[in-house]
Amino acid sequence: MALGKFITFEGGEGSGKSTQTRLLAERLKSRGIDALLTREPGGSPFAERVRALLLDPATPSHAALSEALLFYAARADHLDKTIRPALAAGRWIICDRFSDSTRVYQGAAGGLRTEVLDALERLVVIPTCPHLTFILDLPPAEGLARVRARGRLAGEGATADPFERRDPSFHENLRKGYAAIAKAEPQRCALLDAGKPTNVVAAEIWALVEQRLLSGEC
Repeated sequence: MALGKFITFEGGEGSGKSTQTRLLAERLKSRGIDALLTREPGGSPFAERVRALLLDPATPSHAALSEALLFYAARADHLDKTIRPALAAGRWIICDRFSDSTRVYQGAAGGLRTEVLDALERLVVIPTCPHLTFILDLPPAEGLARVRARGRLAGEGATADPFERRDPSFHENLRKGYAAIAKAEPQRCALLDAGKPTNVVAAEIWALVEQRLLSGEC
């Protein structure tokens, strides 16, 4: 059985990743492709526990290195328990965030040195790298406005997570970090304008999946 394909979605807060991962998984399934939708942090029982810790507003402040180590601990289990077995079985993986998020959130915006992240990447991820990564680009102010609107829809008890609450310069650095990754790795990454209507972005994503993964070119 042929190995499956691994597609990741990246972007700042409120960029629409969750919506687009779901739409792509549905489109693949309509074509008879067995697609598994997952997320980071999370995607396995242990990783979901780490997710709860990382996103809990009550979690005490901590260094970027501590944060990155938690993300990679969750990622190691996610890969071991979910992603690698599914790929080996020929399934496609659609993942809402992966290691590019750590490179940007804890690296470009958080100040953690590139060589530290490179070492963690070699230890945990390689050789299970994404075949295709969509980076959804949106001005941070617009993305955070979407987050606030989403919170209002969720009800009065909704609370922004620790990453959403960080200062504007942090979110600007996230956007720059993602743009730098897209520029450095154009064969893997596609930078898309997430300010366009949802159906337009979904159509652009599908066209790239057909071109890069379904045509046999990658």
